Amino acid sequence: MEMEQVIMGIIMHSGDAKSNAMEAIQHAKANEMEEARDLLEKAEQELLEAHGKQTGLIQKEARGEKTELSLLLVHAQDHLMTATTFKDLAKEFIDLYQRL
Repeated sequence: MEMEQVIMGIIMHSGDAKSNAMEAIQHAKANEMEEARDLLEKAEQELLEAHGKQTGLIQKEARGEKTELSLLLVHAQDHLMTATTFKDLAKEFIDLYQRL
């Protein structure tokens, strides 16, 4: 049960990060830069939470406690990776809209 909670935490925080990043782009598009930057910061905080949970799993494995690979874990990793990419792209979009 603990493993499922960690996995769901990664999925939840990654999903929130991706949503915040997407919303940040929409605010930048509307020339609402302060709101866009605030949402980008929220996305970064959510990613820190998700990454912290992932790091916990990595540390357990480094101590010799094997993690059973499951489709749900792969799904969580995919969410984290996608959200990270989304956040990075959102930053670029915000910077681009700022120039315009």
